[in-house]
Amino acid sequence: MYVGALELDVVLGDIRSLKEKRSAVRPVLAELRRRFEVTVAEAGHLDKHRRSLIGVAAVAADADHVRDLLDACERLVAGRPELELVSARRRWLGPHD
Repeated sequence: MYVGALELDVVLGDIRSLKEKRSAVRPVLAELRRRFEVTVAEAGHLDKHRRSLIGVAAVAADADHVRDLLDACERLVAGRPELELVSARRRWLGPHD
């Protein structure tokens, strides 16, 4: 079993409230879940209007499959015009950990 976690630090556009932030981030989380069947949540910068830390996790029997899923999730977020991807960080857990 392989587990991959991806942290995506993003900056949002012209956001003035936490309510606007939720309205911008929620569709991204839903699309990641729907398209890739991964676990996803807003995991950081919860009190900042223009920043968000999106956490993505995937589990599979094959490490290449997990890597491909996380790559696709990162590309999707990086391609969203309303978001600017500041950084992406990955963590791995495999059968030998």
